[in-house]
Amino acid sequence: MKITAVKAYIKNLALQRPYAIARDTVYAVESVFFEITLANGITGIGAANPDPHVVGEAPADTLRHLQADSVQQLAGKDIRYFLALINHYRQQFAVLPGTMACIDIALHDAFAQYLGIAVVDFYGRQHQRMLTSVTIGIKDVAGTLEEAAAYQALGFRVLKIKTGIHPAEDAERIIKLRERYGQYFTLRVDANTGYNMHDLQQFLQATQQQAIELIEQPLPPAADIALLQLPAAQRAFLAADESLKDSTTALQLAQDKRYGIFNIKLMKCGGIAGAREIAGIAGAAGIALFWGCNDESIVSITAALHAAFSCAHTRYIDLDGSLDLAEDMVSGGFTIENGYMSLVDKPGLGLSRR
Repeated sequence: MKITAVKAYIKNLALQRPYAIARDTVYAVESVFFEITLANGITGIGAANPDPHVVGEAPADTLRHLQADSVQQLAGKDIRYFLALINHYRQQFAVLPGTMACIDIALHDAFAQYLGIAVVDFYGRQHQRMLTSVTIGIKDVAGTLEEAAAYQALGFRVLKIKTGIHPAEDAERIIKLRERYGQYFTLRVDANTGYNMHDLQQFLQATQQQAIELIEQPLPPAADIALLQLPAAQRAFLAADESLKDSTTALQLAQDKRYGIFNIKLMKCGGIAGAREIAGIAGAAGIALFWGCNDESIVSITAALHAAFSCAHTRYIDLDGSLDLAEDMVSGGFTIENGYMSLVDKPGLGLSRR
């Protein structure tokens, strides 16, 4: 089945409310979309919003690369060879994960629709549903408790608390959440590389009785070798994020076990194929998988969920990125009920155009 047309475009998707992390305040999401149309009318869609602070690629770069002649030459290619096409473009865009994520996701969606099966079932489904965390940005105690109450009313059971500026204030927010809600919420922390080693040790000491499930990358990539100073029991619930970008960095991090968890994001590794490479390395090293996201369209969130559910050693998901959007280009893909994410029973990624 031939690809007859490809199209790339960019949209600025507003957030329902801005939120703060250790290095920025986010108000809107600039997202790039990529569509692949087959001769039988099937259209596969990919999307990306790479973070230039993390991967060195901005959405405008992504759009420019997708509009280049080399990508437009997908028209005329046979969708049955989609993995070979992905491998070809991974060589061309090896350091451009946003560009590659668009191509990879769109090809997966189109091919699986062509087969009439879900993407996850092409690889082998390992999970049916899983609790996702929802994210509370950096704010004061009152604001944190207020947002937690709103998530409780919606049925969510897992919170991810953004930290990374003041370890003592960060710890107070965790302690107050435990005092207010007891064990109702599972608590995760994301410091977004905002700590140094002293900050981290201060935070760990202050929260050691608070049953934090995991902590996403507390130190910058250039400094996280210092984590080896911590006991193995503490490193076991630290998750690599900004340091984990591709299979090469996955191999490096797996060798010394400075992290016990890998946070895989399609926006860092360039799509489902790259993500599954990292997952394979983690599995061999006994490292658990945690699937994360930026603020993203339902398109790429759904793609990440398909990848996550295809890996037996997936333990955690944090795929709430599309919930913050006030608008999107598609609907469908997944459902959320009482905090549990499940995939819809449709071919491809199961998306519907709005």
